[in-house]
Amino acid sequence: MPSLPPLLGARRAPTDPSGETAREDSGAFDAALDDTELRTARAALAQGRRQAARSLLVHTGDDWDRRGHRLTVLAKDPYAAAWASDWLAAEPGSADATGLLALALVHRALRGKEEPDRAREACDRAAALAPADPTPWLGRLLLARALGPEHEVLAAFTELRRRHPEHHHAHHLLVARLAERPAGGRFEAHEVYDLAELAAADAPADSPLAVLPVVAYAERYRVLAATGLAPADPAASGHWSGPRARRILRACFDWWLEWEHDEHPRRHIDLNHLAFALSCAGRPAEAAALFQRIGDHATPAPWAYAHPEPLAAFHEARTRALGQ
Repeated sequence: MPSLPPLLGARRAPTDPSGETAREDSGAFDAALDDTELRTARAALAQGRRQAARSLLVHTGDDWDRRGHRLTVLAKDPYAAAWASDWLAAEPGSADATGLLALALVHRALRGKEEPDRAREACDRAAALAPADPTPWLGRLLLARALGPEHEVLAAFTELRRRHPEHHHAHHLLVARLAERPAGGRFEAHEVYDLAELAAADAPADSPLAVLPVVAYAERYRVLAATGLAPADPAASGHWSGPRARRILRACFDWWLEWEHDEHPRRHIDLNHLAFALSCAGRPAEAAALFQRIGDHATPAPWAYAHPEPLAAFHEARTRALGQ
């Protein structure tokens, strides 16, 4: 992938955070998605039993996308920092316990319950214990995406990508932040689209980063709708009707039909983005195939970008597509 374009300008769009921090408080969304082992470990950790989480992370190994997904989900629990601290007291020097503590402090900082500097320092300690692991840098990127200046976003992404060039979560975070840059010129001309297409082209043929251009369109719609530059109804916005959008949707849907590796831990996030885009573009037959594959694994993003009740938006679009 060529060098990243600079994030130009000092002013950020006055929008809510991207779907990486979209609310899950209804209880209907589960960040664990279809990872049953993760759910089991999370439930055990909630009861003060860390062995299941310890075993889960050991067996995850260097599957970096899965490790990042699992640590992030475990860390979202309000008590995760306390659990990780107890674990670390019992096993000083544990990279897994240190990583969980770092991500837990990151999520506390994102909720306004922790000083961001303390979370950054925890990520740095985790990175020092496991230099090859991109996950501590995922923590730094989560902080930078929401709270930091642009140079921190690029620095964290660069470190993360050096360790895992196709890191799924990292690319989504970068695209979400880049989509907030001011645009000029033609309707479909924005650096976020260029970056997403470059990343997709540079990734291996079986990488889910193939869907990143669709994610970029959803993130850009989020910004346009929040700033009043696009209608609140995404289907009426024309956002997915331009030639570039149509080409991207066709390419990404065709790629999905050919994809043979249906075990990526965050694949349902991609499927929700693609189903959302196809629904907004008025292509219910294609969206129906995706809704069938998604099943009950709805994700807050991108449905939260178009509706104050994202689960209701998901169900409405699924009902229309499936003709129920």
